[in-house]
Order: sequence, then C-alpha cells, then structure tokens
Amino acid sequence: MSTLPTTQRAVALPAKRAPLIEITIPVQPPAAGEVVVHVQWTASSPLDLHRSDGGLLIFEYPSLQGSGGAAGTVVAIGSGGDLKGLQVGDHVSVFAFHGGKEANQQEYITIPAYLASKIPEGIPLQAAVTVPVNLVTVFHSVTADLELELPWPIPPHWQPKAANEPILVWGASSSVGIFAIQVLRHWGYTNVLTVSSRQHHQYLKSLGATVCFDYRKPNVVDNILDYLKDRDEPKAPYILDCIGSLKGTLEPLAKIAQRGSRVAVMLPVIIKDATEDEEPEYEMDVSKCLPGKWAEGAIVRGVRTHFYLQNEFFKERLQPEILPALLAQGVVKPNNQRVVEGATLVERAQNALNLLRSKAVSGERLVYRVSEE
Repeated sequence: MSTLPTTQRAVALPAKRAPLIEITIPVQPPAAGEVVVHVQWTASSPLDLHRSDGGLLIFEYPSLQGSGGAAGTVVAIGSGGDLKGLQVGDHVSVFAFHGGKEANQQEYITIPAYLASKIPEGIPLQAAVTVPVNLVTVFHSVTADLELELPWPIPPHWQPKAANEPILVWGASSSVGIFAIQVLRHWGYTNVLTVSSRQHHQYLKSLGATVCFDYRKPNVVDNILDYLKDRDEPKAPYILDCIGSLKGTLEPLAKIAQRGSRVAVMLPVIIKDATEDEEPEYEMDVSKCLPGKWAEGAIVRGVRTHFYLQNEFFKERLQPEILPALLAQGVVKPNNQRVVEGATLVERAQNALNLLRSKAVSGERLVYRVSEE
C-alpha cells in the first residue's frame, strides 16, 4: 500500500464533442475485496465514441473516459474480502464499467476482484485486453437475451437442446461476433450463420461459421431466407445483432425475424451517426425502433451487458474463472489488434476516437498504451 502513488494521469472529456484532455486525479486505495491494477493497455470501443460524440450515459463534465477493457498488473490488494486468489504482481485483464475509480483510461484503477481475469502464460497484455468486454457480452446476450444454454463446466456428453437450430450472427467480424462464433461452436451449436463483409468470410469459417453472407449485397436478406428455406428451416429462431444500427442491421433483420424469433440487439441503437456539424442520435429502448415492422410474436431485446452482474454465478465466476480457462485452453483467441500510436496518453486516446469516428476499423480492436510496466 505504501508504494501506491497518491495521484495519477487520466483522460477526461471536458464537454460533449470536445477534444479530450489530461487531468490529475487521486489514486484510490483498495477496500476489502478490491484490487488496484496498474493499467498498461486499454482497448477502445464504440461506447467511447458514443460517450464522446453523443454524451451517452454521461451526467456531468468533465467525465473520465473509459468504461471497458484494461490490462495491467495488480499492485495492491484490499485487506480481507474475496480477492479471487489474486496477488500483487499478477497480470490481469479487466472489464470494469462503473466509471470513477474503475475508468480504464487512467494509470491506476481500483476494482472489485470479481471484475478481473488472471491472464494465462504466453498471452501478451496488448492481446489480452481485447477479450473481457465482448466475451462477457457474448455470455450475457446468449443466455439472458437469446435464452440459450452455456453451462459451466460443460457436463460430459452434454448437447444443447438447440444444437442444430440456426443462429444468425449479424456483424460477425466485430469483436462480439468473433467471440460469439467461438463460444457457440465450443458449446455444441453447429448451425452458426454469419453476416459480414466478404473480406472476413474465410477467417469466420476458420472460427466455426457454418456459412457466411455478405451484407454489402443488396439481396442479402433474400439470400439468407433462401438458404433457410432450402434446408427446410422455417425461420431464424435466434438472431444476434452485434452492431445495433437502425438502417444497417435492424431494418434487414426485421425482414428475417418471424413469430417466436429471439433477437438480441447491441445497445445503443444508432439512429444517426455523428457528422462534423451534427450530433449523433441514439435509442436505448429497442421497442421504439421500427414499431409495426417486426413480425407479430418476434421477441426483440436490447443487450445491456452491465446487467450480467445480476446473474450471481456469472458475477462470481465469469471473469475470475471462465474467461481465463477459455483463453488458456485456446477455446477463444484474442482479437486481432491495431496499436494506436501517439506521444502522450491523451493523444493516443484522441487518435483512437478519430479512427472509430471515421469507421476506419474492421475485424480488429484498437489498443493503446496507458502507461509503462
């Protein structure tokens, strides 16, 4: 505890759509059941852009940036409480999202131990940081929103009830989509249909995709429906929308979903992207999107990953136990990384935002240095 600094550098947003700034804030010592992580790497995510350009989930300024993935070294542990076996010196990846002392674009974060995953040997921090946010998202959306089974540990000779039913993953080259394919195939789901740009199809098939469709083709919806019809599949019973775009994904999916289809949509739904002159528009209530255009009886849910903590089993075991095991066993692999450079932390954070805004990212995660080890 005596080696912890009292202050640290952090990235903050001074106002909506304003350039990022660097501020100095206190380092928070750990309470019982908490650990302090010296952050070396962070992974950028679309939520960073939604917060910066749209003020999403920001209630006051300046607002600390970062509500997702971090990777670094445990440098202090609380006295007492369940520390999940973590010790000073452990390398961990983290999905922390409560802001404040958990915001991942600062040098030190103080978090409950159940939000950390010990990184297996041989996996670099810059690779490990791409995993926790969206792998947790997959487990939550698949079980809570699609209501499919992902038991842990997997019982011997277990087979899911919906093993052979079509599961459509739209936006399959996104981080969520890539992890969804790997998780579903490992748990015995054999009929994973994917939608992405054609350049990613070979990679998605290597992960276990059954068939790939190109969303850029104007007849992609007809192609999917024809594929299902040719195989005597009456509908797509399970649909995972990894993008959440009103025109880009919800409109075509509303033509595919039928009575009884379960559709899980990543939030927020993007109504309009930001431009140089105009703010973006978002919708957090998926029921307000395309009213009257969904088939009667289709079940459309907005994915709220942070709610995974309401599942006590996942709260206690998903990040501390399940994620490290899947990585160590090679069941899931980190995302491809694109390292964002810059002379300072705030410059790297700003460059990452600019890349997200310009839609210059496909099939990879933006990662950048927060501090040296």
